[in-house]
Amino acid sequence: MTATLRKAATTVAGTMVDGASMAAALIGGVGGAYLGYQLTLASWSDGLRIAAAGAAAVVGAVAIDGLAELVLAPMRRLMWTNRSTASPNRSSAPAPADTLDDALAQVVTATEDDAAHRAATAAIRIDRGDNFLRDEDRWRGYEDGEASFYLAPGVWLHHRSELDKYGCEHHFTLLTGDGEQPVAITGIDQIRHQIAARTAGLPVSKPITDDAKDSALHAA
Repeated sequence: MTATLRKAATTVAGTMVDGASMAAALIGGVGGAYLGYQLTLASWSDGLRIAAAGAAAVVGAVAIDGLAELVLAPMRRLMWTNRSTASPNRSSAPAPADTLDDALAQVVTATEDDAAHRAATAAIRIDRGDNFLRDEDRWRGYEDGEASFYLAPGVWLHHRSELDKYGCEHHFTLLTGDGEQPVAITGIDQIRHQIAARTAGLPVSKPITDDAKDSALHAA
């Protein structure tokens, strides 16, 4: 199964599991409300009977959802495992090198792949989605451990990491090919902001206001 099909299948399965969980809770709530209302005394006021039905609905929804989760939880874990361990580019290791030059070439390739993987994995810090900056295929790794993500002509997102006493620190920077200062990126909204500035003809490294953008677009 290709990476795209596998991802689509996992997404569909996740939607079905979530739907089943919601359906179970709904059924439990409706059933609890019905039983709660029917089992109350006819002498009670409508307000008390409705309140009792509401309480029974909550109990029924929680109870049925809890029972359904006993079946759905293993499926969730399986899908999470498939999502987190899937590697569309995974292949067997190359044959042992015959020379040091060949060994060096293999290690360089592995280092570049590792840098791309690390960048895609670390991208969750600035992109909570699962289909853009976390796409490992879009990252280009380098043998120094850094990586870049091509965004548009003249615009790249750069990643580097460094170890400190607290662990591994990840840095994302927006780079342009026209000599502008790099821009530190801590959220994907900043990338949108910077590309919007470039689209409007403004310097990427400088903030853009709505009025400035409108003026630039009208001038163009």
